[in-house]
Amino acid sequence: MGTLDKKVALVTGSGRGIGREIALKLASEGARVVINDLDAEPAKRTVADVEAASGAAVACVGSVTDDDFAQRFVDTAVDAFGGIDIIVNNAGYTWDSVIQKMTDEQWDAILDVHLKAPFRILRAAQPVISAAVKDARAAGQPIPCRKVVNISSVAGLGGNAGQANYAAAKAGVTGLTKTLAKEWGRLNVTVNTVAFGFITTRLTETPADGSGTIEVEGRELKVGVNPDLLDALSKQIPLGRPGTPKEAAGSVYLLCLPESDYISGQTLVCGGGFRL
Repeated sequence: MGTLDKKVALVTGSGRGIGREIALKLASEGARVVINDLDAEPAKRTVADVEAASGAAVACVGSVTDDDFAQRFVDTAVDAFGGIDIIVNNAGYTWDSVIQKMTDEQWDAILDVHLKAPFRILRAAQPVISAAVKDARAAGQPIPCRKVVNISSVAGLGGNAGQANYAAAKAGVTGLTKTLAKEWGRLNVTVNTVAFGFITTRLTETPADGSGTIEVEGRELKVGVNPDLLDALSKQIPLGRPGTPKEAAGSVYLLCLPESDYISGQTLVCGGGFRL
């Protein structure tokens, strides 16, 4: 039996990168996981990998910014596994510009994926969690501690040049987290944030020719950190290197453990000691 045996976990953006590692880690500890990705193939691969390791997972494909996504995501968890125990709001990407060049489209897109989408998912989950708590109380049963982990960034704590949209969205995640910790404490739900520092993913890795891009809903967006800049930043990290997706997933797992049942409304920085 794992530490999360029979728990039901929802993880957005879990077809690739950090989200995938979070899903695999939670599943390895016994959680049944709802996998989400913008694209079907990465989501299916993560589901297959969970199942190959004798875990349980289902996919909920689509953009977290779609108007119907939050309810569909929650319904998938309830229909497949009967409830909700853990929610990890991880999905996101960056679309950078200095403020004088940043368009309304850039601003809105990043606020939508990093802040509005988690808000909608948590709003959709509240009736399910509340009903489960009421049923447990009526039956005289103990109320399990449920967990919400919202993913933020050191950019949301200290700002970052060229990322007004991203930094503002991630700062907003902190406010959302602290508010929900107060609203949902009566339901025995802990709500915390993990703020990542520099983690090596497809959003930070740059090919030698500098041509790194991703496609998000029909937009081709440049990604990656200049290798020279990344080297300079690495020297500012006390541990001397960027983190790995598995290490990032480990920090989320810490806040899903029973040992963290009395920790709520907090921001854990996973950055090797680095702070902007």
